Order: sequence, then C-alpha cells, then structure tokens
Amino acid sequence: MEANKLRRRTEGADTTAREIGRLSPANPSPLASQAEPAADDKARLDAAVTALERRYPALSARVGLTTPQRLTLTTALLLASSCALFFPGVAITALQAILAAAFACLLLVRLIAIAEVLAPAKPPTGEPLRTANADLPVYTVLAALYHEADVVPQLIEALIALDYPEARLDIILALEADDAATLSALVTARLPGHMRIVVTPGGSPRTKPRALCYALTFARGDYVVVFDAEDQPEPGQLRDAHRAFAMGGPRLGCVQARLNVYNRHESWLTKQFALEYTALFDAILPSYTRLGVPVPLGGTSNHFPHAVLDHVGAWDPYNVTEDADIGVRLARFGYAVAILQSTTWEEAPPRARDWFAQRTRWQKGWLQTYLIHMRNPYTLWCDLGPKSWIWFQIVVGGGLLSALVHPWLYAWAVWHTLEGGMALPQPGTVAALVWRLAIANMIAACLAAIVLAIITLRARGFKGLLLPALATPLYWLPISLAAYRALWEWVAKPHYWAKTPHRPRPGPSHSAPAATPVPANSAAARIGAGEGNRTLV
Repeated sequence: MEANKLRRRTEGADTTAREIGRLSPANPSPLASQAEPAADDKARLDAAVTALERRYPALSARVGLTTPQRLTLTTALLLASSCALFFPGVAITALQAILAAAFACLLLVRLIAIAEVLAPAKPPTGEPLRTANADLPVYTVLAALYHEADVVPQLIEALIALDYPEARLDIILALEADDAATLSALVTARLPGHMRIVVTPGGSPRTKPRALCYALTFARGDYVVVFDAEDQPEPGQLRDAHRAFAMGGPRLGCVQARLNVYNRHESWLTKQFALEYTALFDAILPSYTRLGVPVPLGGTSNHFPHAVLDHVGAWDPYNVTEDADIGVRLARFGYAVAILQSTTWEEAPPRARDWFAQRTRWQKGWLQTYLIHMRNPYTLWCDLGPKSWIWFQIVVGGGLLSALVHPWLYAWAVWHTLEGGMALPQPGTVAALVWRLAIANMIAACLAAIVLAIITLRARGFKGLLLPALATPLYWLPISLAAYRALWEWVAKPHYWAKTPHRPRPGPSHSAPAATPVPANSAAARIGAGEGNRTLV
C-alpha cells in the first residue's frame, strides 16, 4: 500500500500562489517574493497571532507579570532577605521546609503514577467503533518546519504512511519566510496532492505556536493534529484518535498520543530522555487523566477537534511551551484529555548543548504557564475546582520549585556528611524535624522515580536501560541548571525560541521503529475524562 501511495505523488500539489510564493523546480528558493507579504497575508497573520490576546487577554503570555504579581514577588523577596539577615536560623529552617515540599511534590506525582501502572486494567466495553473511509471526517495535519531540509524526506515518508484516506487528509507544512533550504527540499520532494505548503510571513515572535496559529487559518479539517519535523507516528494514529473522540463525547478536547524516542541508546542523555518520556507518557499523564486533572500536553501528536481549538483561542504565540499551556487552558474551559495507545517516535537531543537549550525553553515555558494562570488565583480556582487547582500548584508550581531548589539539598547533605554532621540541627528541635523530613522526601522521591522508570521500561520491553535508570536523580541536576538559565531568559528574552536541530534517522527513511508492547494494564489507553473512563481500541 505504501508503494502505491508513493507512486501517486504528483507535481500538481494543491497549493496557491499566496501560500507558497512562485514555486518551480527551476526556482527552488523563491522566498524573495515573501519579503513583503500581501496585505491580506498581513491581516491573516495579525488575526492569527493576536487571536488569544484579543479574546482572552488574561491568558496571553505577551505581557509578563501583572502589577499585583510584581508587588507580591517584590514583597516576598524583601521578606526573605530581611529574614535571612536578621533571623538566619529561621531562614535556614524555612529553606529546608521548601526543599522538603519540593521533593514531596516529586514523590506524590510518581507514587500516583506507580499506582496507575499497577492498577488492574478495565476490560473494554462494547464493540470497537469502525468507520468506513467515506464517512471519516477531514483531518488536518500541521507540521511546523524551520531549518529542517535534512529531515524532509523522512517526514514525507511518515506522512504518506498514515493509514487514512488521502481524500480526507489535509496536510499543511508550515515554513518560515526566510527558510529557503527547507522550501527547496519540499519542492524537490514533489508533494502529493493532499499536502500543502504555507509560508508564514516574517515577524515576531519567531516561535512554533505562531506558525501553527497562522497555518490553522488555512486548515480544512474537522480535526487537527500537530506533528514535529522528525516525527514518525504509528500509521493508525489518526483513526485511533477519531475513534477516541467518537467514544469520548463533546467534553473530550484533546487526544494525546504517547511519545518516545528511537535513538535511546545513542548517548547517556538520550537514555535518560527515553526513561523520562516512557515514565511520563506511559504512566504519569495517564494517571492525570484518571484523576480528571489538567494534562500538560506533549509538544507533538496532540489531536484536537477544530472547533475546540477555536473555542479556547488556539496556541499562544508568545508562550514557548505552548503545549503545557493549552493543556491547562483546555481544563479551564471544561475539556478533558485522553491518552492514546498509539506512539509517535522522535529524536532525543544526543548532545549536551542541544539538550540544554531545549530544556531551558521548556522550563521557561512552564514558568510562563504558571505565572499566566496564576494572574488571578481565585479565577483559576473557580475555573478548575479545588482538586485541579491544588494539582496545578503541585505539578506545575512544585515542578518548577523542585528544579530550582533540589540541588541545594544535595549540596547541603554532602556538606553535612563531609564535616561529620557537626552543623546539623540539635535533635528534638523543629529545625531537626524539618531537616530529616527534607532528607526523607529526597530519598523517597529518588527511589520512586527509579521504581517508576523500571516498571515502565519493562512494560515497553526496553532493554539495556536499567543502569541509566539508577542514575535518574543525577539527571535532575542539569535540569536544575536549565531552570536557572530559564529564569535569566524569562527576564532577558522571554519569547526567544531555542530551535532543536534534527538529523535524518539512520537507515531507510521509511523504516519504522520496532513495535513495542503496550503497558500490561493498558493504562495509557484509558480516556481520562474524570468519569466513565474507557479503554480505546
């Protein structure tokens, strides 16, 4: 079937001059025509980029801290400085209490995930939904590309391999106006008729969500999915997602496929990345759906009804972790998220420089997301309800806090060990209790993370990652360094998007990674609408 699809490639791709400029094999880099976009392009771009800010200004990251947030932050810093200066003992105990709380958040999230993985699976109810090709809805696939010429062939192969009728597919490849190399690669690839190119006019912020918002204005589908340039989704993913929406009802606002990496054995960082993704998408996020709390989405392979995207304002062009932000926003608007069995394979950054830049962007985006939704804590409480509001503080706020403070507990413990414990608090005091609690939480959180990694690795059938799993606590240290870098960037360049480079997969571009088993209890396949969870496919 794949060979037949490849033979059906045509030169007459369904594009317009306004969307791609003047393309021809003799003029493979015609981006000069986009230097001054037409007035209607400018109007379309402005409407797309400002949609969220115009409709829901309190949810846009374009403006940073509000005046009340500045006053609160300034007051907290002054109080903390005064306490450290005049009451150092109290300040140390308070800091240790913060450390204990940070590790308690890590521990709680992983214990809940372990319970989710070990819980007995519910048998599927009813017959699986089957829809004839002619009755399937039009599905828009959005892929935002920037400096991705090297991976264009494998992306086209992966999109052609999707098991969905071409007549019902609307694939949009969104480029930036100055990316001549990627455009040339796409022209050379001679795209099939159901693939289109949309060139995003130049401007700021130069972010992936900005390109997605602009491309969305061209989308024809009833459903929309986002893929990254290096992604290889399992072929049946779109059908599985449509089946999930049909089963989930109108409150189901997003279906998130599981993400994992195909280069997990390339370096120590890629091994840790694989451990992290396997635990996150096979256990942690499914536990969130079971609890009915907001789900911070992955950056790719999230499927939406088009109408839901329009309702919530689509992506925030000014938030550099737009996936986590829209996951919280969906919950505020009353929508649920489901986790799909289907996996999308992608590349983990093997080099420290690329990994660090990507992780800095993620941490900065999480900080943006937390501050945006905490502009009015009472309104957030009303939108989410008490359980989800507390979850937001633990997962988003606690995650940021733990990334910033837990190296200090490591350093503190090492220092006390080296100096023989002479500086430890006196037994029986509040300070001693807090210190012991902090150490206990740290040890328990590390053990829980290792146990969760081992359980999910076994369920995936991954081998050779046991020893890296034991080093998971060490992996948290560079994440903390990235969090401090993110703090600086949040002040100096809040909307800067650090581009993660991608390379072609080794071997034939169309070769899929080996299939891996679904976790034994199918936890990742449950619809987490907070009620009536059902197993998909």
